[in-house]
Amino acid sequence: MIFNKEMETMSRRKMEELQLERLKETVKRAYENVPFHREAFAKAGIKPEDIQSLEDLRRLPFMKKTDLRENYPFGLFAVGQEDIVRIHGSSGTKGKPTVVGYTKQDIENWSEMVARAICCAGGRPGDIFHNAYGYGLFTGGLGLHYGIEYLGAVAVPVSGGNTPRQITLIQDFRPRGISGTPSYILNIVEEMKKQGLNPRETSLEYGIFGAEPWSEEMRAQLEEELGIKAVDIYGLSEVMGPGVSIECYEAQDGLHIVEDHFIAEVVDPETGEPLPYGEQGELVFTSLTKQAFPVIRYRTGDIASLNPEPCKCGRTSMRMSRIKGRVDDMLIIRGVNVFPTEIESVLLTFKQLAPHYQVVIKREGPLDSFEIHCETTPEYMSQVVTLEGNEEVARLVKAISHEMKNTLGVSVRLCLGKPNTIPRSEGKAVRIVDNRNKVLS
Repeated sequence: MIFNKEMETMSRRKMEELQLERLKETVKRAYENVPFHREAFAKAGIKPEDIQSLEDLRRLPFMKKTDLRENYPFGLFAVGQEDIVRIHGSSGTKGKPTVVGYTKQDIENWSEMVARAICCAGGRPGDIFHNAYGYGLFTGGLGLHYGIEYLGAVAVPVSGGNTPRQITLIQDFRPRGISGTPSYILNIVEEMKKQGLNPRETSLEYGIFGAEPWSEEMRAQLEEELGIKAVDIYGLSEVMGPGVSIECYEAQDGLHIVEDHFIAEVVDPETGEPLPYGEQGELVFTSLTKQAFPVIRYRTGDIASLNPEPCKCGRTSMRMSRIKGRVDDMLIIRGVNVFPTEIESVLLTFKQLAPHYQVVIKREGPLDSFEIHCETTPEYMSQVVTLEGNEEVARLVKAISHEMKNTLGVSVRLCLGKPNTIPRSEGKAVRIVDNRNKVLS
């Protein structure tokens, strides 16, 4: 089923004509109403009337997350407070939160985008949909919620946490769809097994997962454990929220971008120069319809590539690859660039391991040490009984370490623990623990 056939199967020529028309409007609105953009344009030596083609987009200056923090809280809004109907923001764990605003029309557009996304993932009107994304300033919960209702499905706003209650509602309400971070959905699976339940015997048929990078191996595990089709959704609050792009149920081969609302670019993270289709770099988004908080060439920090080829599902929209990681999450281990998802892809090929891990960085003298902490499954632990002095466990650690070196191109220290030794998350999983700056008392 295609929710918006006109937009999602539009020819490339017509889509680019629509994008250019909306880009001109967005640039003009930002220039006239936001001092930050007016000053940035002046420094770049460009005015709104200079934008006459999509290629001219490259002449516009970038926006970065630091710009949001420096204009905290409402300095980037393009409308007055009387037109704002909702505010979202980040957690602010690394300083001031990033704050974004929405008009009534923005919420309507966003809801329609998410409805299209759910439909793309296999959803349909009348579905009961279990929404395990957190509600609040984080855009995930309310973003999915409004899209579920817009589609004509039934929203179960359970939010994150209270895992036993999640399981009870899944059993009693019999939802067809579920959403949440993949790491938390795996926590639900784990708790089901502890209760003696078979996760494959639920009513669930499809899952929409995102808000953290996750590997194909984790997808395979989610699909195997729950007996569902698992698709990746992408979005970030600065650009809009969830629904900026999503994989289709039919192909699961790249995320379809809502091109009538956004233009995507991929640039070299170091130079900012645009990269060709198929080459990995930093994702950059420009909004085309946002009223309250237009973004122009916003550097997301996410690493991906773009593919303009039509999909076998029938959609012609530009597709982005799944997120490999974030620019600031990339680890440099003895000169080799490593993303957590690459570590995850190795660990999850071993059935003896649970899908929970952390990369712990320590400072040992003048050098950094990298440890990968992971844990065994309860089933494997019941077979080997103990991890210390066990030859079978030693062979497993050696095999994992060997595969890790082959895949990453660098040796790391593997720390294998018993079940439930890695902290669980009710939202985004904490994959990197950096202890280099901790002072010992």
